[in-house]
Amino acid sequence: MIIFPNQQLPLFKQLFLLAITTTVFCTLTKNSAAQDDLLAQEERALQQAVAQVAASVVQIEVLGGLETGNDGPVSGLAVSNDGFILSSAVNFPPAFTSILVSTPSGKRAAATLISHDYNRNLVLLKVNTTEQYTTASPVPHAEVIVGQWSVALGKTYSREVVNQSLGIVSATNRIWGKAIQTDAKISPANYGGPLIDIQGRVYGILTPLSPRGQSPTDGTDWYDSGIGFAIPLIDILPHLDTLKAGKDLHSGLLGVSLKSGNIYDLPAEIVAVQPKSPARAGGLQKGDTIIKVNDLVISRQAQLRHALGGQYAGNTITVSVKRGDQIVTVKVTLVEKLEPYEHPLLGVLPDRNFAEQGTQIRHVYVDSPAQQVKLQPGDIITHINSEAVADHNALRLVLSNFEPQDQLTLTYLRNNEPTTVSLELGSIPQQAPTISAHAAPSTAAPADTLATGLIDVKLPEEKNECVAIIPTNYRHDVPHALIVWLQAPGKPDNEELQTQWIALAEQYHAIVLAPQSADPARWNPSEVDFIRKTIDNVLSLYTIDRNRIVVHGQQAGGSMSYLVGFAHRDLIRGVAPLDVSLPARTAIKANDPGERLAFYVFDVKESKLVKASAAGVKRLTAAKYPVTTVQLNDKAGLSDSDRLQFLQWVDSLDRI
Repeated sequence: MIIFPNQQLPLFKQLFLLAITTTVFCTLTKNSAAQDDLLAQEERALQQAVAQVAASVVQIEVLGGLETGNDGPVSGLAVSNDGFILSSAVNFPPAFTSILVSTPSGKRAAATLISHDYNRNLVLLKVNTTEQYTTASPVPHAEVIVGQWSVALGKTYSREVVNQSLGIVSATNRIWGKAIQTDAKISPANYGGPLIDIQGRVYGILTPLSPRGQSPTDGTDWYDSGIGFAIPLIDILPHLDTLKAGKDLHSGLLGVSLKSGNIYDLPAEIVAVQPKSPARAGGLQKGDTIIKVNDLVISRQAQLRHALGGQYAGNTITVSVKRGDQIVTVKVTLVEKLEPYEHPLLGVLPDRNFAEQGTQIRHVYVDSPAQQVKLQPGDIITHINSEAVADHNALRLVLSNFEPQDQLTLTYLRNNEPTTVSLELGSIPQQAPTISAHAAPSTAAPADTLATGLIDVKLPEEKNECVAIIPTNYRHDVPHALIVWLQAPGKPDNEELQTQWIALAEQYHAIVLAPQSADPARWNPSEVDFIRKTIDNVLSLYTIDRNRIVVHGQQAGGSMSYLVGFAHRDLIRGVAPLDVSLPARTAIKANDPGERLAFYVFDVKESKLVKASAAGVKRLTAAKYPVTTVQLNDKAGLSDSDRLQFLQWVDSLDRI
């Protein structure tokens, strides 16, 4: 019944309004029915797509091995009728003993892990059965469009019924060109299973990935977060025969270092070419700017990472560089491993107050190449092999193209008189030098309004707490070291932290930054990004020497220091773990000529972790990282003398 509030309306107007209302009601009813019908059609189409692929999805049981917290059945995708199965490498823990895979009849059969694709975090299995599997079709690259429906499938809970998670394709060419991104809920329930489209075709194989990490578990911290990744099946199929033959696939490495900075802004200018690398063999040189890889135009460093991200070792690529006014094009065959690179040592520390052309020496290492050719504090190094060096940063980059035992000539000024000497570069000593703190500039300190002492560092978007200790003698014309302290789980005592560090921080011109975990009982690996944000915040306010940024942590905080150091190689120059071992599954990245990283490892004499720590140190030294080890007698932490020696090591990280 329709009630007209104004009963004085003429009858014809009442009838007219009634007709309009009836028409609108009918139209809305029709539109609602049409909408319901559209949703029903979409649901039927999605279920048909799932049904079309379901027979290709298998359940996998991995028996034995180290516990990962994700014990139980996992998933895979059949990629051949005779029982070859692709799955995520995260599903296979170290030291597993056997694998069982579901067959088309619903039974289980033994399987063998045939090969790894280490670039894309996948494995290939072969099922020992005569049963014939059903395979699915891949989605061509041109038909993968952001916004399309996507369904993540697995057979974690049942051999017969697939578990499903609905979402959309949210991005393409992620993780340096290797993956499709979806907002479907991705977790161990579907790792190894397929991500499919509404036509029942396979976008790719679901696996955890991270833009920074290379271990099988990197990216698992995005579990169930609305950020999931699938390796396009269309990219894997061309390499299937190689995998079937039992040959592992590895990322292809070029062997160049680029200028540090924002990879989304800076051109791909080469600052160092690693000795014995494909880049060196192909004729690439320091100072070249990469402008094309194969058919991809490169204008920024991020584009170079995309171009190389999906390349395998053994692939031959065409690289074009701008060299002066010329364009030079070379062919380069990428390799699985680069020979470990060791930074050479000239044997000097630079005077950071020197503002003229060249590098003035403030300290000469004992028994170093510099001492052998009689260099002295106050000498000014101006040239290496006739190449002028503007300052100590430029000198460090020039030497990153050399190795220990390489011969070179060096020109220096003493009392304005130039002298050229020949020398052989040495290796970085394990022990830090005993050095006095660097003197502040002789000029009067400029006016500063920044807070000093114990201050709060607030990031509005983060719930974590953070404090910093700023020396009371801070002056913005002095580059300060930055020590990022990651404490062991427990309630922080910021006042005690200030008491421990403030005097030495003032003496050695260092800022101590103390980010804290959101949960006082534990650090979460995903908090690596929060820690980076706190560092960036300090960098934006205070004058920090980027050659002396160190992450120092105790126990679980020490594990985080390793993670932060390797995750942010563009920024971190030192890692100082205390009473903790290198996490067992940490992928140690190659020592980069252009991005120095050194380690100062504190062991506690009676700790049960001493042997494990020594094993980690052995891995680091094998990769040619400079490592200094110090043994403490007291598990309670560092004494004042321990902190002094540590600060001297930090102060020496700009060594040349």
